[in-house]
Amino acid sequence: MFGKWAMDGITVKDPGLAGYISVKPVFVPRTGARYAQQKFYKSKVSIVERLMNKLMVSGHRGKKHTITSYSLTGKAMQAYRTVEHVLDLIEQKSRQNPVKVLVEAVENAAPREEIVSIEYGGARYPKAVDCSPQRRVDITLKYLVQGAMAKSFNNKKTFAEALSEEILNAFGRSPNSQAVSKKLELERQAESSR
Repeated sequence: MFGKWAMDGITVKDPGLAGYISVKPVFVPRTGARYAQQKFYKSKVSIVERLMNKLMVSGHRGKKHTITSYSLTGKAMQAYRTVEHVLDLIEQKSRQNPVKVLVEAVENAAPREEIVSIEYGGARYPKAVDCSPQRRVDITLKYLVQGAMAKSFNNKKTFAEALSEEILNAFGRSPNSQAVSKKLELERQAESSR
């Protein structure tokens, strides 16, 4: 990956996510959606490229767009350089293969259940449902990027530093990670509405 980190030896331990987190070796993680015509094409794209795509368009937060800065502009090369810098920072802090750390962080922060709202007789009721593996990975990447953006906005900390901290916190299952805290909150709410 990026000509720096080996991809062999990285395995996904969660059997539910094994087919949806791709760790096949690529030199440049940038396909430009070349495989978008295939069904479930996202599952075949490298997890690092999926993080880069999430950096470019991180999604809504609280059903509205927050003020964004340079990091979430939709520019592919900017996202490429940012992710490379993030992986460098992770390697310096953890002394491990940063792609392996990213994969384990996604596994640790992926929610298993979520809540949907069901309308029955004019009233709305929350109902717990299982989260599909593809959605688990998408939600986790979204929360990692949005948590890093929130920590770096109006702060001296750069976005790359905040994202590397967010990934390392998720890797260590720390509640300081927004992705892990959101997972715990979602699963707690789902458990209460079963």
